[in-house]
Amino acid sequence: MHIPDYAYAMIRSMLPTVPTSRQVGALDCCLCDQPFEDRPPVPLGPTPESGLFGCHACLTRLVARSRRARDAARTYNAERAHAEYSAWLPVREQHLARLESVRQSAEAVTGLARDSDTEPLRVAWLLISLESAYAWIPDTPEPPASADREDSELKDGAFRLDLAMITARETVAERLAYHLINEAQPEESEMCEELECPEGCSGRHDSSHIDCGPDAVFEDLAEHGIIVKQPEPKPLSHRLSALLEGTEAEEKRLPLPDIEEQAPVVLAHFGIDADGTDALVSTAAVGLVADAWREGPLDKLHKADDGPSDGEIFAQSVDLYRRAHAALLAARDDGPEMLLAFVAVAADVDLPWAGGSRFALRMASEPIAEFVQHVDDRVWFTAEVMREQGWRAGLLHRATSAAFKAPTHFGMPGWPGAVASAMERLAVLDRSDAPEALADLTAVEASLLEAPDQLGADALDWISRQAVLG
Repeated sequence: MHIPDYAYAMIRSMLPTVPTSRQVGALDCCLCDQPFEDRPPVPLGPTPESGLFGCHACLTRLVARSRRARDAARTYNAERAHAEYSAWLPVREQHLARLESVRQSAEAVTGLARDSDTEPLRVAWLLISLESAYAWIPDTPEPPASADREDSELKDGAFRLDLAMITARETVAERLAYHLINEAQPEESEMCEELECPEGCSGRHDSSHIDCGPDAVFEDLAEHGIIVKQPEPKPLSHRLSALLEGTEAEEKRLPLPDIEEQAPVVLAHFGIDADGTDALVSTAAVGLVADAWREGPLDKLHKADDGPSDGEIFAQSVDLYRRAHAALLAARDDGPEMLLAFVAVAADVDLPWAGGSRFALRMASEPIAEFVQHVDDRVWFTAEVMREQGWRAGLLHRATSAAFKAPTHFGMPGWPGAVASAMERLAVLDRSDAPEALADLTAVEASLLEAPDQLGADALDWISRQAVLG
């Protein structure tokens, strides 16, 4: 059986940490733990003759799941690239328009400086306002990774502007612009008062003292009958708009100002060491799934006739826990944006759920827009806490939530105890109508402890109906 490269990682994650002798001996599948009998085993390494072996059915299922995950990631990356490029185009056009308007102004100043009818003092002021406009040009914006990094039009625009500025400066210098402007000032210079010069100023100034702003050159040229079209003003940022409207407090408040002091006390009460990174990340991953995915709109989907079963929700929550755990770790090194990897799967409307389920969000009759928005909002808040207060603060917030809402869920310190109690109840139950995956209680216990979703959504649904997990 051919196993594509993109499926190896998922298959490796499903392999048992402590295989049985029958699994090593190629008698039982290491994924479903069922005897091969007349089914040919597929070697998984380290050699074709030794190691672990899987059956065709399990490997086909995992390859299909890997393919769906890969395709979902590709779709997400393509949509993100399109969004980034769409946002980049107006920024690029705005910058090109600014370069072109200042270049036209430089050529106009050059023409006026060569015109003997223009007074030298006026030429000097034109150059000063032109220099101000040039100084106010923002740095060349950086294109996103999805755009062409070598944008020749941006480079050419900046080069043509620089040439025009050199010509304008040289032409004005020939008319002794700064000498004339200084000599033309009266003995008691009024400009010193406007510029708030220090006491004892000689009254002689240059462009380092005078800044007319980015737009004065257009008004100055208009007085000479030369109209240069200005680019549309850049829209105010949300933050600046809020400040101008008076809707933001004078001092920015942190999202969770007391989280570093209060959360460790709460977690310690539940037996969770906030100083242990592994325990904190695991608990925060449970909290992120519970807050962003499990509570709220999912209840409406669950109650609908065509909604997911308890077992499907159980299996999907375990799969999302792993993804949340990986995303939180990635956020430590690469920033809160890494949490979008969790959102891409948790809010995917087409991706079938874990545990062999055929359910996907798009199949639900209930509106799913609220559900998708809920996931995005909750993860956004966690990312915002990390940006404002640090990675650890974001973990403490979600870990505290998990301690209250899901103290015995998979991934929590209380999970092994919950499994032990469940196995005691399962041992005395009539399992004649239970799925085949629940026949071997030893294997069931191992799966519940390490990877409950491997039991399958049907088996988890049976367990949920019996309420053996509390």
